[in-house]
Amino acid sequence: METRLEVDQKNNLVEIPSQGKTYPLPIRIIAKVVSYIFHPLFIPVYLSWLIVETQSYLFASFSSWEKTIFILRFGVIYIMFPLISVLLMKGLGFIKSIQLKTQRDRIIPYVVCMIYYWWMWYVLHNQPEFPKECVVLSLAIFLASIGGLMANINMKVSMHAMAAGVMAAFVMLLGFLQDIEFGIYISISILLTGIICTARLIDGQHTTKEIYWGLFIGIVSLLIAVKFT
Repeated sequence: METRLEVDQKNNLVEIPSQGKTYPLPIRIIAKVVSYIFHPLFIPVYLSWLIVETQSYLFASFSSWEKTIFILRFGVIYIMFPLISVLLMKGLGFIKSIQLKTQRDRIIPYVVCMIYYWWMWYVLHNQPEFPKECVVLSLAIFLASIGGLMANINMKVSMHAMAAGVMAAFVMLLGFLQDIEFGIYISISILLTGIICTARLIDGQHTTKEIYWGLFIGIVSLLIAVKFT
């Protein structure tokens, strides 16, 4: 979503959304639903489930309960902790909206989530019973948060696009590392990436530039994580 800077009645510099293309209400509702279902907080958990379900040989020593705990651990670190932190920030007045609509609102959540993401990578990295693919994923998410924070200096880069970029690159990585047919999952991940990014554009939350940069950061973060894991 394009914005312009204006001075309000209190002489404060504020961002004003520019009027862009308006889509029919049903399409905007679908875009909003897609944005919630594939929120950046949820995608790591979806990917943890995908690893458990499709890479069963990596979890040969895990019981069914231990696999469930593994997915729940991702849910706690990547959903519960960030969500509670953002709600606390809103309650304490550190941010104006839990939707993090401005670059300023995103600074503290980025830093806080970076701590959670680093801790998840550190734990997985130092526990050899967890598959290497999980370590790569956790490191990619941590690196993406760093890239997002740096990009936030100049633009409101799309967090959805960053998460989608990590997702698509990670699923392709899984496909390259095994002999079984994985094309359907790669196709679905690429399709979902396109749907997610299109939904953010339809919802009017980001410009094309912010979407492309988000994808770039997500993909590069995964490639760097592979290189150093």
